[in-house]
Amino acid sequence: AEGFAARLSAWPGDLAAHARRLAGPAFAEAAPRPETPAAPATASAAETGPLLLNLLRFREIADYARTPELAPARPISGAEAYDLYLAATLPLLRESGGELALSARAHPTLIGPLGERWDRVLLLRQGSLERFRDHDGDARIAAALGHRNAALADSRLIPLSEDPAP
Repeated sequence: AEGFAARLSAWPGDLAAHARRLAGPAFAEAAPRPETPAAPATASAAETGPLLLNLLRFREIADYARTPELAPARPISGAEAYDLYLAATLPLLRESGGELALSARAHPTLIGPLGERWDRVLLLRQGSLERFRDHDGDARIAAALGHRNAALADSRLIPLSEDPAP
């Protein structure tokens, strides 16, 4: 497990996290590393399917240094690079039974840390976290991750479950 983690240290963050998820069962006894995504809470029986909140902050200019083979002929914005990622992956999300429930431009934070900003917010719906993980492990998605990595300065993916209002 330590050797595997050491080899992944030079990999782009998204790819390393994906490789750790895939290899997780092989290292079940190993302690999770801080950058390993947290294990999701067990879904309640009443849950119809998780919602995934994706907060995105784009680079001004997409950085294709790690995947020059994907770089467009001219420099593009992070938002444009992310749109290339979405164009490649949304059909695959739909194939797996998921959907993009919302894509919205984010505005300045009303309550939160000063200076915190997000450019776009996505709300995805998937039948289960297992189906999302299977979708996330698709080789066609891995081929498009270079656009995502080039696009993003920061992001969060937060699983949600619907909770009726009191």
